[in-house]
Amino acid sequence: MTGSRTVTVHTLDHGAITIPEPVWCAGHADLSAEYRDDVHHSGPEHVVDYDGQAVLTAELVEFPFGMRPIPASVHVDIVIPGATLDPPALEALAAVLVEQAAELRQLALRLAVLRAGGAW
Repeated sequence: MTGSRTVTVHTLDHGAITIPEPVWCAGHADLSAEYRDDVHHSGPEHVVDYDGQAVLTAELVEFPFGMRPIPASVHVDIVIPGATLDPPALEALAAVLVEQAAELRQLALRLAVLRAGGAW
């Protein structure tokens, strides 16, 4: 859902554009001089660490001007570096993945509410 605020982003191909900014957007302070297709909204990032490394990130995003506009969606990156694990470490990794599956399900529910017109 779009809030009452707007933001002006400077682009290389369309100059300054003013767009409505969803209330969940974390801002556009560092997004100058990009192409209009690349202008996007992003919310706070959800980061999961395992053994001191980020293994999963999830972030609410929207690309209103892309060649194929993307409505509010959750962008997920999963990176599990190669590792040789003993039984306890393998169990610990499995526990993290199960916990994160539950978190992703919660994000899916929140996204469905947002797309239906509710708040994030």
